[in-house]
Parts: sequence; C-alpha cells; structure tokens
Amino acid sequence: MSGHVRKPEWLKISIASNERYAETKRIVESHCLHTICSSGRCPNMGECWGRGTATFMIGGDICTRCCKFCNTQTGKPLPLDEGEPLHVAESVRLMKLSHAVITSVDRDDLPDLGAAHWARTITEIRCLNPDTTIEVLIPDFQGRKELVQQVIDAQPDLLSHNMETVRRISPLVRSAARYETSLEVLRQIAENGITCKSGIMVGLGETPGEVEELMDDLRAVGCQVLTIGQYLQPSHRHYPVAEYVTPAQFAAYKETGLQKGFSQVESGPLVRSSYHADRSKLLLKKA
Repeated sequence: MSGHVRKPEWLKISIASNERYAETKRIVESHCLHTICSSGRCPNMGECWGRGTATFMIGGDICTRCCKFCNTQTGKPLPLDEGEPLHVAESVRLMKLSHAVITSVDRDDLPDLGAAHWARTITEIRCLNPDTTIEVLIPDFQGRKELVQQVIDAQPDLLSHNMETVRRISPLVRSAARYETSLEVLRQIAENGITCKSGIMVGLGETPGEVEELMDDLRAVGCQVLTIGQYLQPSHRHYPVAEYVTPAQFAAYKETGLQKGFSQVESGPLVRSSYHADRSKLLLKKA
C-alpha cells in the first residue's frame, strides 16, 4: 500500500501465556471488568497478564470520543455499572496487586463526566486494599477543575493524564481534548501535591525538537513522570504511522527527559502509559 511504513523487527513480539495469564484473564472476565490491555490492543498484554498485572478501565468500554489513534469503541455508552467500583476493588485483592492502575473511557454523556464514579472506585480499592498503591490515568473532564478535584480528593497515590502527542499534532489526532487543557489538568494535579505523570506517543510525524518542547511544557506545570512509546496504528481507519522511531532515539529521549528534571522517564518502542507501572511505586517510596 502506498505510504505504508514496514514494521521493524524490534516491534515484532510473541504473545505467550502461562498459568498466571490464565488466572488474570479469569478474574477479569468473571468480574465483567474492562481492561485497556485488551480494548487498546496493547502489545504488552501477554507479558503483563502473565505476571498478574492489568490496567482496569472503568466507566464501560464505549467512549464518547473518537480519537484517531485509539482502538476503544466509540458510540453511545451504557449507563454506569454501580457495582463496578467494588468489583474492581475485589479484583485488585484477588490478584494480590501491590500497585493498581485504573483508567477510563471518556464519559462526556454524564452530568459529572464520571468524576463521582472515579472517586468511588478509588475509595473502594483503598478500603479493601489498604497497602496497595493506586495509580489512575484520567480523562481531561473537559477542563472542569471541580471534577478533576473530585478525583484528587479521593487521594490516589499517583495521578496521570496523557498529553498523547506534541502541540502541533494534537488537534489532528485528538477528537475533543486540547493541548492547553491537558496541561492545566496536570498543573492542578501537581499543585495538589500528588505525583503527576503523563505519556505520549511518537511516530506520528513529530520532530525531536517538538518532543523537547513538550517536555519543557510538562516540567513547567510540575509533571514528574513521563512515558514515551511508539504509536502503532490499530487499523487502516486510524491515523497512519509516519515512522518507527529507533531504540537509539528512544534512549536519547529518556536521557533528555532526565536532564530536564523528570524523576522518571520510561521511553521505548513498546512502552505504554501503564507498562511497568509498578516502577512508579519505587518513586513513591522515595518521595
């Protein structure tokens, strides 16, 4: 196909399974849970599920937005499952997770955009798993500070919101989110004293200079943790891959980020927002 960029060898992975993978899969399915691992077609699902970790996705599996990079189903969501916060908390306990990661679809159809559901989920996890650290990856809540504050007030240990890409490309691939709005969400998180994290994809046509500019913007609002991974086009309907960034360039991004003052930078072709998220637990212990 014209313009197709061939996937390099370093991005070809095999999906293996073991007993832990099967048990994780059983817990997720028996509790009617949604995970971004499967919804987002994450390349690390085999590895993560194989060691008993998963990123739970709350609010259902249908998103009200249609970003050009995302494989999550778009449409009219079902009503919220009121039992979901407790089911997620029970699953965290069954998996014996020391570090739990939660994300969600966008629920622009709800009056509070899902903020109260978020807060309940964090509270339930904390109640049943007092020794588990909680990392949450939240939407922008349309920039409504009072809704972001509801999640902050539930006191997760680490709060993340993804910038997704550089300033120039953001309006090309994000259907509703805005670059400056995302920066303000991250600023609010950092100003409340919670460890602040964000993530981006590369390979969308950005330049190294634009990535460095984004790093500067993140540091200016107090972001401490950054993840950088390769964008993988979910289907022919999604935004095309402009290039496959080399491992050497990912290493350079990591070095640059640390020099700019990030406490932690995870940068590599297969890195995703929650990949090896338990490493952030070590950062929390140092704080």
